[in-house]
Amino acid sequence: MRGIRSTIPRALNSGAKIDCVDNTGARTVEIISVKKYRGVKNRQPKAGIGDMCVVSVKKGTPEMRRQIVYAVVVRQKKEFRRPDGLRVSFEDNAVIITDDAGVPKGTDIKGPIAREVAERFPKVGTTASIIV
Repeated sequence: MRGIRSTIPRALNSGAKIDCVDNTGARTVEIISVKKYRGVKNRQPKAGIGDMCVVSVKKGTPEMRRQIVYAVVVRQKKEFRRPDGLRVSFEDNAVIITDDAGVPKGTDIKGPIAREVAERFPKVGTTASIIV
């Protein structure tokens, strides 16, 4: 897992329900915590693009429901700024389910993903069909 050059605003609070856009069987997940999050005392963790989260599957197939898994945020509505000055925002918030090393569990990702995610997690970048 490499660092991100852009400064990503962390727009997704813990407890947020987000769509899962891969073919693992999960439809909606809820953020429990964010890996490598450093905050002040009593502050709830927040996630942004490229962050790995611990999530709970709320809707999906019966064997996927109520599981605690890792996920990577691939899209967020809140715009972020790239080093070249370009501002990027997506239509929705989305995650994909991965293992603890960042390798995606599914074989297909629906919709575009951010270039920062593809740079940080190369296996996610090879699985994605559209990189923005």
